[in-house]
Amino acid sequence: MKREKVQALNGEIHIPGDKSISHRSVMFGALAKGTTTVKNFLPGADCLSTIDCFRKMGVRIEQNGSDVVIHGNGIDSLSEPESLLDVGNSGTTIRLMLGILAGRPFYSAVAGDESIAKRPMKRVTEPLKQMGAKIDGRAGGEFTPLSVSGASLKGIDYVSPVASAQIKSAVLLAGLQAEGTTTVTEPHKSRDHTERMLSAFGVKLSEDQTSVSITGGQKLTAADIFVPGDISSAAFFLAVGAMVPNSKIILKNVGLNPTRTGVIDVLKNMGAKLEIKPSADSSAEPYGDLVIETSSLKAVEIGGDIIPRLIDEIPIIALLATQAEGTTVIKDAAELKVKETNRIDTVVSELRKLGAEIEPTADGMKVYGKQTLKGGATVSSHGDHRIGMMLGIASCITEEPIEIEQTDAIHVSYPTFFKHLNKLSNKS
Repeated sequence: MKREKVQALNGEIHIPGDKSISHRSVMFGALAKGTTTVKNFLPGADCLSTIDCFRKMGVRIEQNGSDVVIHGNGIDSLSEPESLLDVGNSGTTIRLMLGILAGRPFYSAVAGDESIAKRPMKRVTEPLKQMGAKIDGRAGGEFTPLSVSGASLKGIDYVSPVASAQIKSAVLLAGLQAEGTTTVTEPHKSRDHTERMLSAFGVKLSEDQTSVSITGGQKLTAADIFVPGDISSAAFFLAVGAMVPNSKIILKNVGLNPTRTGVIDVLKNMGAKLEIKPSADSSAEPYGDLVIETSSLKAVEIGGDIIPRLIDEIPIIALLATQAEGTTVIKDAAELKVKETNRIDTVVSELRKLGAEIEPTADGMKVYGKQTLKGGATVSSHGDHRIGMMLGIASCITEEPIEIEQTDAIHVSYPTFFKHLNKLSNKS
């Protein structure tokens, strides 16, 4: 796909539903008793994989665009799948589903695409095995395909070496089925969509700064869910609105969960002209409108506690840093190496093709600004949706047009990404 520089971006867009919340709404609706109605569901490839997996376990799910209805009969109604549970490209689907499957009294086999086959699963399978789960796979359960034979589980106190909502959620979902109480403690608090949604479905949790505990045997009751716009998707338009001259973009109904708004903090620290208009709606997840305008940006240092709150936004933050005065340092982000790609190496290699001065480090990168990106190159998403979108945004500011390969990867989380970008730049 060929993309070229834009002169200005103006208008209003509705960001698609949050991917993390969309996944969980289907999973928890499937485990609950009663009918769960989901509005503003993200109909991207990853979330459709979650629907497909639960249909294979006997759950009736109706999906019409961004409206989803899940007819749940409780966790005990899940049935043994007759075929492989294929998660596609979705790390969230496989890791959270392993926590559910670990306590179900049947056999299942789980796999995904080539990217999933390379992503580490032992970070989830190890604590589940400590609870009594029977999971096997390549390299002793490190890589897919994985087989799960449901077992009786016992609650554990688990100290996670990394702050990861996927690990935390998998252990809590297993804890829901375990004897006794299960506690997960993290080095920093990761995103808390699971805790918020479990509460909305009637499950009692106890939480402190970095720990959360769940008592086994609790039942979920159906709930209606509104999925706010995905802040990780909104980040691309926040960045481009700040970088492109003569721009003003309004993003409607974006999720403002404080465990996810690190990118907003970074933009403010960089000096971005950003206005937040919170919604008065008191739903489980806070949300509101964001207004971003062309800004003069300055470099920042990003590390520590904020990293789990913006880990998925680092590719677009790296591009933003090329347009800021000074040297931006991103550190404590080694987790980027085990995403859809090694995002440290991929971000650096692709931005260098556009003429950016950027260096990889062991746990992040250094970005030198302010730079003119030349473009005139062929770049690739490498099958990673967030790299693909970052390059789409980069094309808006490069002097020469660029050719972006493997843009289909963007359908995982934002099928209408280029349509929205064209709308804001008055292109058809």
